[in-house]
Amino acid sequence: MVSRRAMRAPEMLRWLAAAAALVALLAAAPAAGFYLPGVAPTDFGKGDSLPVKVNKLTSVKTQLPYAYYSLPFCKPETIVDSAENLGEVLRGDRIENSPYVFQMREPKMCQIVCKLTVGEKEAKELKEKIEDEYRVNMILDNLPLVVSVLRQDKNIAYQGGYHVGVKGQYTGSKEEKYFIHNHLSFLVKYHKDDDSELSRIVGFEVKPYSIKHQLDDKWDGVNTRLSTCDPHANKLVTSSDSPQEVEAGKEIIFTYDVRFEESDIKWASRWDTYLLMTDDQIHWFSIVNSLMIVLFLSGMVAMIMLRTLYRDISRYNQLETQEEAQEETGWKLVHGDVFRPPTNSDLLCVYVGTGVQFFGMLLVTMIFAVLGFLSPSNRGGLMTAMLLVWVLMGLLAGYASSRLYKMFKGSEWKRITMRTAFLFPGIAFVIFFILNALIWGEKSSGAVPFTTMFALVLLWFGISVPLVFVGSYLGFKKPALEPPVKTNKIPRQIPEQAWYMNPIFTILIGGILPFGAVFIELFFILTSIWLHQFYYIFGFLFLVFVILIITCAEITVVLCYFQLCSEDYMWWWRSYLTSGSSALYLFLYAAFYFFTKLQITKLVSGILYFGYMLLASLAFFVLTGTIGFCACFWFTRLIYSSVKID
Repeated sequence: MVSRRAMRAPEMLRWLAAAAALVALLAAAPAAGFYLPGVAPTDFGKGDSLPVKVNKLTSVKTQLPYAYYSLPFCKPETIVDSAENLGEVLRGDRIENSPYVFQMREPKMCQIVCKLTVGEKEAKELKEKIEDEYRVNMILDNLPLVVSVLRQDKNIAYQGGYHVGVKGQYTGSKEEKYFIHNHLSFLVKYHKDDDSELSRIVGFEVKPYSIKHQLDDKWDGVNTRLSTCDPHANKLVTSSDSPQEVEAGKEIIFTYDVRFEESDIKWASRWDTYLLMTDDQIHWFSIVNSLMIVLFLSGMVAMIMLRTLYRDISRYNQLETQEEAQEETGWKLVHGDVFRPPTNSDLLCVYVGTGVQFFGMLLVTMIFAVLGFLSPSNRGGLMTAMLLVWVLMGLLAGYASSRLYKMFKGSEWKRITMRTAFLFPGIAFVIFFILNALIWGEKSSGAVPFTTMFALVLLWFGISVPLVFVGSYLGFKKPALEPPVKTNKIPRQIPEQAWYMNPIFTILIGGILPFGAVFIELFFILTSIWLHQFYYIFGFLFLVFVILIITCAEITVVLCYFQLCSEDYMWWWRSYLTSGSSALYLFLYAAFYFFTKLQITKLVSGILYFGYMLLASLAFFVLTGTIGFCACFWFTRLIYSSVKID
């Protein structure tokens, strides 16, 4: 099973070709308009074939996707895998053809797909999937299948895919049994221009039913007459007092209806239905409220810092005698030690370089997303883009780490380059490999094939590592950054600090504000990932990213200023950890989300959740920590170059 779905060498070439095409597209001259490959509209004439594709089975209770044909469903004569990009494979998507084939604007009723006899193993698997509330995902013209649900406020909401079956009771029976949805009533919405016979698909919905079909006569394949569903009598079945029970040895007849309905929705707006699956009013109000609070606090902090610093520098530069200068206290007195290299400076350089790599990846990816290149219709495009940009940003990682390393008077640039190229990617790969082994042990389609794992290693060693070395070489060849003041040979003794300047206390306090800038948006991101909803508000996400940068920088600068005022010059690591501690709150919030919003009961699924959230928290740590460190580094150089020191 794995070998059939394994990624092949031509697919690796397609990834690289896609990246090259993206660069060429940006470099091309502006055009009046264009469609991205794979997401251009398709026009269908009356009677044209509409093949339905099937995707993975998903469940919010287990988070383990499975291939559609892992269950006893009707199969076409030949199963053909659709071409998959790297992002689709990592997401567990398995897109294949199906026996469901429609003809454009030609309705069908009570069409028999096939008849299957369920064995003991198949019945057990069906019951397990029904118990875990698995949903079947299908695709028509690159549009996912949805089920319409009437909400309490009388508005219609949409859910992706339909349940494999339901667990319930017969009328008058107290025993709970499992029933499969074996009759699908499809609705295809299309938009047609007035002056054309061609039309475009703008909606794909279904209503699933469980019906124990009865034969009128003997079985005659797809031409069999069913008393429970008669197309010749124009009889559509929408309910049944006798649903189809899942039981070993029983036969199941799969049927479907398809209706076509003209819609005013245009092709360009057909994804709006999927992107509005959550309550927008709560979403927008919460984000705006959070951003306004963060902006207000940031404005106050910036105003206080500017006024206080301006007064300090002006008063210090007006001192005329050495005796007056000696009477001064605070951040001016530690000018001879403030740029002394910290302990474990090599590790700090590696973390800063990795953070710069993450920053570049997020910035470039968000720009592409805001411009519309990474829409949900481009399935797997977001993850593919993030991986490719991460690999290319190895150049910045090497450059940043070597520049800082040279400022610390380091000479072994190759050693620092190796650590930058392998430390964080190595940790991420080990965690990913362990989690993938657990998924493989559950026989889930979400397990990444060996050839794809090899392709990831090839991207790492073949592109990322060489780029880190190139960046490090360029950075080390540049002149070293010179501090604005000289460093004393003998370290100054740090006076005893007040309780509120304790490093652990200030670090934990410092991470609250950056986390407060993102935690509302974090809720919707976690919902889109773990509850399988679409997320496409990249404009607001970009704004939140900017606010995160501002808050990380300002809270770190403020706490660094207070630290220097108390004559504690060991600011290097503390500036990194101050804003980086927001990752701790992110992980704690992820744990809170797990116990309050998710219904995961399986041990493997829980390990997967916390494993991936640990990886996300580590990435958030190096990102926010690097932002805070760079802001503090700029701040200290600025203030000590502004005062007159003999």
